[in-house]
Amino acid sequence: MVRSLTMICRSTVLFGRRASKKTTILLLLSVVFFFVCTATEAYGQKKYSQRFATSRQIRLKLMNRTGTVTVEGWDRQEVYLVAYMEAPAAQIAPQVIDGVIYVNIVKDNQGRGDVGNVNFTIRVPYSSEVDIETRIGNLNVSSVDGSLVRAHISSEGSITLTNIGATMVSAENVMGDIFYDGDIRPTGSYRFSSMRGFINIRIPFTASVKLMATAPSTRQIELGPFSGAAVLGDGRRVVGKIGDGSATLIVTNHNGSIAFIRR
Repeated sequence: MVRSLTMICRSTVLFGRRASKKTTILLLLSVVFFFVCTATEAYGQKKYSQRFATSRQIRLKLMNRTGTVTVEGWDRQEVYLVAYMEAPAAQIAPQVIDGVIYVNIVKDNQGRGDVGNVNFTIRVPYSSEVDIETRIGNLNVSSVDGSLVRAHISSEGSITLTNIGATMVSAENVMGDIFYDGDIRPTGSYRFSSMRGFINIRIPFTASVKLMATAPSTRQIELGPFSGAAVLGDGRRVVGKIGDGSATLIVTNHNGSIAFIRR
């Protein structure tokens, strides 16, 4: 009888320990789950998307603070904007005024010192005008043949413009590469400028331009398809007229190289 009671007591104690151990494990799992959810909320990305019904000729004007902006042309009469916002998430309040879509992260978050990166992917009609700007981050534009393509980085980041048919193109950064692959339209204006990086311009061999290329510090200017043209230079600067010179092509790289490539 005494032995039976002793076994029962031992079983009760053992069961209590097991129950206590299970409770402790459940509590620990709950705490871990809470912190995982909190971390996801704090460090995860939030997605914003919006569609704009437009005509085929629309102008997109976007000003970002930090992050990558990618704009691609497509055969639809609408603009589809997707933004991925890193914590702390920025406010986004696009406006459409007189055929222009304005997206201004700087203005929408004025007074907020801490805003995470905002990475944009935007689809626009092929014939759109694109004017994008950021402080830090890469800018990419492809398959657009509206009258204007402008990409400006006030600090650091690379610019890539491919399959461009605009008559006015401007790309400028402080530190980073610039790559252009597109047409040179008659009477068009094409300007590329960087303080440090590689500038590679891929244009048709038959392009007719008034050319001015300047690389004052490195003197690294590769004329490529223009090497046989009537151009003059002293190493720091090359100027000349190719064809009838109907378009203007000005390239400046203060501490980097310039290369022209046949398209």
